[in-house]
Amino acid sequence: MSTGSQLAQIALFEGLSDDVLTDLARVARWHRFEEGEVIFDRQSDCRGVYLVVEGEVDVVNFSKQGREIAYARVKAGDFFGELSAIDGLPRSANIVAQANCRIAELPREVFIDLLKERPPVAFRVLQKMIGIIRTADERIMDLATLGAHQRVCVELLRLAKPDPVKPDSWMIYPLPTQAEIAALASTTRETVARVMGQLIDDGYIRKVHKTVYIDSRDTLAELAQKLNPRREDTPAR
Repeated sequence: MSTGSQLAQIALFEGLSDDVLTDLARVARWHRFEEGEVIFDRQSDCRGVYLVVEGEVDVVNFSKQGREIAYARVKAGDFFGELSAIDGLPRSANIVAQANCRIAELPREVFIDLLKERPPVAFRVLQKMIGIIRTADERIMDLATLGAHQRVCVELLRLAKPDPVKPDSWMIYPLPTQAEIAALASTTRETVARVMGQLIDDGYIRKVHKTVYIDSRDTLAELAQKLNPRREDTPAR
């Protein structure tokens, strides 16, 4: 498969001709990253846009205490790095390969020209930015109003998808690690383990191998609102 045809799977480029895709592939820098490898750090001065052709990457930051805070997971067919490419400022997060990846790096000047010359491409970038803002608004509200136990429940609800076998039931598969859930909920792995253990004991969720089943999404949502909103992950004195 040619590099140009590989770029055809990038949703950002939907509708572009084969000739345009071939030209983009020619000017792109192609990289391979292994699972766990850092693609770039926060404050990095690279300015290109990265297109995920194979694999997945995580967008994360770290607190002063070293706690990982997860922003998003970018899968094959998507892209990242557009913020620095547009405003020219340093990177705002760390990018880490979640699996072995093949990535095409599009130079900043090429990306900017593409936005100016291809309105549909610019509109898709705008749509993604709106999604980032909405997600950030939700997480800011969670941090301001919910305790750690509540945030774990909320993240489980966000991860849940309809169970294709049992109507009106929900499931999480594959279940992220406790550390990954902790990063999403801005808490500790120990808190996640404690909350999930209690949810299982009380019958709110069932865990079978790498799958969590939620028989009543509404019941779990109600529980999340009833939990004590204090910072449960703060050590007792």
